[in-house]
Amino acid sequence: MMDGMDRRQLADFLRDRRSRVRPEDVGLAAGTRRRTPGLRREEVARLAGISVDYYARLEQARGPRPSRQVLSALARALRLYDAERAHLYHLVGEVPAHPAGPSHDVPATVLHLLDRLDDTPAFVIDVTYELLAWNPMAAALLGDPTTWPPGRRNMIWNMFGTEVSTVALADPHTSAFADECVAELRAAAAQYPEDARIQELIARLRAASPEFVRRWDRMRVCTRKGSVIKHINHPVVGELTLECESLEIAGHGQRLIIYSAAPGSRSAEGLKLLEVIGTQWSADAVR
Repeated sequence: MMDGMDRRQLADFLRDRRSRVRPEDVGLAAGTRRRTPGLRREEVARLAGISVDYYARLEQARGPRPSRQVLSALARALRLYDAERAHLYHLVGEVPAHPAGPSHDVPATVLHLLDRLDDTPAFVIDVTYELLAWNPMAAALLGDPTTWPPGRRNMIWNMFGTEVSTVALADPHTSAFADECVAELRAAAAQYPEDARIQELIARLRAASPEFVRRWDRMRVCTRKGSVIKHINHPVVGELTLECESLEIAGHGQRLIIYSAAPGSRSAEGLKLLEVIGTQWSADAVR
């Protein structure tokens, strides 16, 4: 460790994390001839943009000290969480680089959980309220995101940058939610100062909405925790009062949002009806 690099632990860590990444998690075909779980060395090297020989030597504890650029590429290729990413840097004797921005990739375990919540609206957003994944019940409640125009899967933009914003913000519940969204967006901008996508969203909102500017200039900063009550006026099942639980997906800059209703309530019956009709209402509602 003359150069501050623990080659043996680095090799062990890389092999372990490589074994945990499934080919389908990174858009590769699984195939039928894999003798060990996870990715092959050549696949990690290709994903990271480095030579197979160089990566093999790292796993054999005999490689040269990786640059910060290589470490960042390996962290992406191996789908490392923030804490794992920091550990990778420490093993090489480097100060961890600040994450450039929230991840766009929803962990496979969370996607599987969404599939299992077949009677509960649930979806995943990042710190900018960009909708990343959802289950059929969420589409039945909010509308089918696959039919939304490009750029419209951001909940903050839909709140301030569309033609229905003025009417929607007149509702006290919606207005309070808008304040929360703006405050969280400011926190996200500070957390990820190098993320161009966040800065572009803020610029678009400032240009499109004086109401956003008014709330942005209040300088509020917050991050939401725990559960809140949501009031949603659905075009088919009517007014729903739902408990909204926000669960952080550690290391990804994402949250899993789950809506539920009190057992036996009218809102619970409304969710049961939504489970039956699905997104059939969406097309009729926009005509």
